[in-house]
Amino acid sequence: MNRGFYTIMAAQFFSSLADNALLFVAISLLTSMNAPASLTPLLKLSFVLFYVLLAAFVGAFADSLPKGRVMFIANLIKVFGCGLMFVSVHPLLSYAVVGFGAAVYSPAKYGILTELLPPEKLVPANGWIEGLTVMSIIFGTVLGGTLVSTHGSAWLLGFDMPGFDTGIDTGAEAAMAVVVVIYILATLFNLRIPDTGARYEHQERNPAKLIADFANCSATLWRDKLGQISLAVTTLFWGAGATLQFIVLKWAERSLHMPLDKATNLIGVVAIGVALGAIMAARMIPLRKSLTVIPLGIIMGLVVCSMVFVTSVTYAYPLLILIGFLSGFFVVPMNALLQHRGHVLMSAGHSIAVQNFNENLSILTMLALYAVMITLNLDLDIIVIMFGLSVAGIMYFIGRKHAANQREHDSLALIGEHKH
Repeated sequence: MNRGFYTIMAAQFFSSLADNALLFVAISLLTSMNAPASLTPLLKLSFVLFYVLLAAFVGAFADSLPKGRVMFIANLIKVFGCGLMFVSVHPLLSYAVVGFGAAVYSPAKYGILTELLPPEKLVPANGWIEGLTVMSIIFGTVLGGTLVSTHGSAWLLGFDMPGFDTGIDTGAEAAMAVVVVIYILATLFNLRIPDTGARYEHQERNPAKLIADFANCSATLWRDKLGQISLAVTTLFWGAGATLQFIVLKWAERSLHMPLDKATNLIGVVAIGVALGAIMAARMIPLRKSLTVIPLGIIMGLVVCSMVFVTSVTYAYPLLILIGFLSGFFVVPMNALLQHRGHVLMSAGHSIAVQNFNENLSILTMLALYAVMITLNLDLDIIVIMFGLSVAGIMYFIGRKHAANQREHDSLALIGEHKH
């Protein structure tokens, strides 16, 4: 690991911290507007929409410039989106613009790892990146909950700069000002990210050809015996993780009788578990053993079902830490394997764009289904059980598919292969 990697980690931490804090500021704004409950999951849906819509284009953009510069541009877009919310543009639209910046940011953020590090370093590097991302979720969630709480708003509004009128009159505006400062800090770190020297052939600019090229890259990754398994697992994980975030908030309100600013702490508890699992996986699971973690995904789905029996905060905390731990332990090796295969088969930016498209399409689908269930007033216990069993069932079939692939050909021999 070198100084460039640590600079990337710092930039990622602060950018993700601001993304997560802003989500809860936006949720608070929707609540103050007396918006329907079904709009809350749509907030996250609006954020990930551009990951899907721009998937064919952001990979080429990430490969057309040094990755640090791409990340700098993306963070400026996020600042602009936050500014829109500041001038009373609807939270759904404002957060969608922040999502646009995040969609541009992601291929560069992960793609630079394959340019900077050898394959054997990708699992520990992903462990650090995922662990740090999860820490940013923890702090971002707690920060967001604190900023929108009564005490947090009062403290921020009571903070004055002598001889200077900030023009900030509400708690929401004060919270958004804090988020903008964090985005600017991330942007400053982006300027310090080194140029890896990696250059790719001239990137296509014709939209039709870009879409055709993206479709070809996607088909290549899904046909690959290792790529299809790791892509299926990470696709399921991110869709399930985004939905679980909102299920936990609703569960905290109904079963644990917690207000929003307290319920956000439970998201942080899950994230602590993910961080522990990610760090342990980085230490214990080499790239060649990455597929041995598939059964943990099945166990995680079954453990989620047990949430329906918990009505006490005393039992809620260890349960959520366990769910997070299982998630982090099985997703980090899969993520590293997927990045390795993508780098072998195509360019870094293109492979991450394919990954983002599939993972965020999963998020869109699962959040849309959850929003429909909430609109239909389906009992939360039924939603939790359906969610847990679906995750366990899909992971079981992914495991069966890998076993079938192995019977045909030893796909594990492809791990460590040099770039085509």
